[in-house]
Amino acid sequence: MSVITSKTKGVFVIAVTPFRHDGTIDPGSIDSMVDFYFEKGADGLTILGMMGEAPKLTLAESLAVARLTLARASGKPVIVGVSAPGLAALGELSGKVMDMGAAGIMVAPPATLRTDEQIINYYRHVIDTVGAETPVVLQDFPLSTGVQISTKTLGVLFTAHPSIVMLKHEDWPGLQKISDIRRAEAQGQRPVSILCGNAGVFLPEEMQRGADGAMTGFAYPEMMVDVVRLMNAGRVEEAHDVFDAYLPLIRYEQQPGLGLAVRKYLLAKRGAISCAAQRRPGIMLSEPAVNEIERLVARQDRRLTFPA
Repeated sequence: MSVITSKTKGVFVIAVTPFRHDGTIDPGSIDSMVDFYFEKGADGLTILGMMGEAPKLTLAESLAVARLTLARASGKPVIVGVSAPGLAALGELSGKVMDMGAAGIMVAPPATLRTDEQIINYYRHVIDTVGAETPVVLQDFPLSTGVQISTKTLGVLFTAHPSIVMLKHEDWPGLQKISDIRRAEAQGQRPVSILCGNAGVFLPEEMQRGADGAMTGFAYPEMMVDVVRLMNAGRVEEAHDVFDAYLPLIRYEQQPGLGLAVRKYLLAKRGAISCAAQRRPGIMLSEPAVNEIERLVARQDRRLTFPA
């Protein structure tokens, strides 16, 4: 079983959950989606995240998605989002997916947390619940959760809990947080892996600040793969050239509320999934939106040149 560590690097794509038109899970599209992501160069996957419509799934469905994904991944690392309102549900899902062979779990703080003390106590309870042997990704996404975690509090958590091996960095603006964490590590704080989200909107800058890669969803995962590869090779201008070619689509996919519909439409268009349906409630793309996406794709195809 491949597990994540504080040295994990690369691109872990946040996977969508494929549904049929009737809202049922589509096992065939899970297989094709997993193949698609790895064929485009992903180092691993993260499933049942916020853009994976996890809150719309039953426990049985979450386990089915995890089982199908892990089977298709054939030993490549798969992180499973287990965030839940209560620790009992979080612990049950965590234990079952780790037994299936998950590489680790991802936990976002519940929106009820307001103080540093509450955040510290919450993650202590999480580690007590899932066991100190379970690798944990701490998802820091205040724009969604409403929970502000300071760099100082992150340092307290990393020091107290060695099983928190990775930060999913999605603070915005948050580039300084990456710099501050790396500075603290240079001064003796335990190192952690930092993979960044927000659809890769700041990926080149995040890599320059010391991030280890990306953990986010975008319908063109090869963009993230190429940017990370080129930045690691010191080919900064080429990395920015690749990023710039995709930027109009990244921007369009970042629309609050509409982004998942855009992503699923493009993944279906690219053959990764058979159907762009979301489980209800979900936003459908209008005809003008589809026309705008198609125009952006056509313009992107004319601009793209990939470095060797």
